[in-house]
Amino acid sequence: MNSSPPTIQDLTATVAHMALSKLSLRGTSASKAAATENLIWSVIANLWHPELNPDGYISLGVAENDLMHDELSAFINAKPLADSRALTYGDGPSGSVPLRSAIASFLNEKLSPVKTLERDDLVVTNGVTSAIEQVAWALCDEGDGVLLGRPYYRAFIGDIQTRTGAKVVPVAFGDIDPCGIECVVKYEEALLESEKKGVNIRVLMLCHPHNPLGRCYGKETLVALMKLCEKYKVHLISDEIYALSIFKNTTERLETEPPPFQSILSIDPTGIIDPSLVHVLWGTSKDFGANGIRIGVIISNNNPDFLSACGSLGIYSSPSSLSENAVLQIVSNADFVNSYITTNQERLAAAYTFAAVLLSKHGIEYAPGVNAAFFLWANLGKKYREKYPAKKSDDDFGLTKEIWDRCMENRVYIVHGDDAGTEKPGWFRVVFTQDRGLVETGVGRIIEAIS
Repeated sequence: MNSSPPTIQDLTATVAHMALSKLSLRGTSASKAAATENLIWSVIANLWHPELNPDGYISLGVAENDLMHDELSAFINAKPLADSRALTYGDGPSGSVPLRSAIASFLNEKLSPVKTLERDDLVVTNGVTSAIEQVAWALCDEGDGVLLGRPYYRAFIGDIQTRTGAKVVPVAFGDIDPCGIECVVKYEEALLESEKKGVNIRVLMLCHPHNPLGRCYGKETLVALMKLCEKYKVHLISDEIYALSIFKNTTERLETEPPPFQSILSIDPTGIIDPSLVHVLWGTSKDFGANGIRIGVIISNNNPDFLSACGSLGIYSSPSSLSENAVLQIVSNADFVNSYITTNQERLAAAYTFAAVLLSKHGIEYAPGVNAAFFLWANLGKKYREKYPAKKSDDDFGLTKEIWDRCMENRVYIVHGDDAGTEKPGWFRVVFTQDRGLVETGVGRIIEAIS
């Protein structure tokens, strides 16, 4: 019996397989994952413009804050960044002495740590992504676990796992508030269950303020989590990359005010936790709307061995001297910083109100109480089921991809809940820190896609 001749698709698959077979196992896995992970760059390469590219994608998925770009770029462009020292290796790969000193001083004022930060309490990286990976590498052996509450910042998975061999252990909360005091029980249950399965939990990772919920953990919750980590000798990492991107929510009338932001460094650990177990991450990407500058910081003022381990990787993640000098100019200028932060927070509040009212106008439910970061957590599934009641049930996770596919067909990109570990289908992260015309057009495309 003669078989059919191979198709072009068959030959392409064969060649691809032969190429992959020459990679390591981790290389093969990364190559396969890149097809979906790199989708965002295809979107960014074809962004919408009302005149120049009306058929391009509108991105309400990338966590960028465009609201202060003009002010920041004008400030940076007026400063000298490339002196002769910038053309050398400087003070080494973990951040220049002037930069670490300036950031320590800046964060002492803004985060109010119990123990004053010194320059040697910081390791500088080329963004918080690198900082997350270094922390996971330094604290976890291959197969060790990192507790991560759901929903979560989707890139945590790759940042923690891909090159370190650590294992993310997602924590489900059911109907419990992921940021409330009751969440601590769920973290402990997940830890004990993991230990039974042979996964040694080494780290509890927080995103505080929360991504994608846009809320802060209250002090009571933070203290309870610190006590939990002390009980099991687990490191507590607080990713505070949105620490200054906070605002007053005047949009919703809530029974209780959402907790304000308080850095975990500002809580006295005495009698609560061994301070050597507490570490913080911060960077300029969010609070200064500067994703492209790539400056992140690992902060630990009670564990020099941990910082030394992270610093040993600095040669692979050191930032450009130009980026260092730009951030040095920013954080050293108190007048500019204070004006910038105040104006940014005012614009964040206005942008949130605009987006929240817009979604409500179209009957889109979202998680209320947002007072930080750049996004709403929106329930597009509920609206979609109203239009197509027989198509999907409340528990059908195929619903999320169906909606997302329709949005992509309508040239609007948003992060879907499956990528963020959602416990219920139909939820999406919608970024609101863009030009109002872009946000309005993007939401319009979402409504068209699901209606």
